[in-house]
Amino acid sequence: MATVFKLYKLIILYMLNCIDFPLTNTQISDFILEQGYTDYFKLHQTIGELVEDRLIRKETTHNRTLYYLTDEGEKTVQLFKNHISPGIREDIQSYLRNRQFELKNENSVRSDYYLNSANEYSVRCQIMEQGLPLIDLTLTVPTKAEASAIANNWSARNEEIYAMVMKTLLG
Repeated sequence: MATVFKLYKLIILYMLNCIDFPLTNTQISDFILEQGYTDYFKLHQTIGELVEDRLIRKETTHNRTLYYLTDEGEKTVQLFKNHISPGIREDIQSYLRNRQFELKNENSVRSDYYLNSANEYSVRCQIMEQGLPLIDLTLTVPTKAEASAIANNWSARNEEIYAMVMKTLLG
């Protein structure tokens, strides 16, 4: 059983090592579950162990979790990537190659909210490109419902909003 969990861990580490952006919990799950490598519960146990062992780092917002490969995770995958069969490595590379633009776009748009010191909600909306913010906008609203609506609408309408801001500011 330990050998099987080792393979699951290596698959996740290899996926994160093949790209230059984080993956969401959903993106990792979609690949592994679609391929039938394991079930949902074993997958999430594996992800938990990778975080606990500090091979991956997780960043959680109100609506998703992003996973990043740590330096220790990168060293681990380099040492043990040959323990992943060539077929599985090709499946991973093909999945990432075919969906890279979609995966990257899903992760470049971020929104989160939190209760600030004035007892209102701050909503942070970002579009990231190569690890740097293309736009980083923080709005303050009085209610959690408004904060949630803004965060959700940012996800759906960020391109339109960004274009309007740029057009307005550049005249």
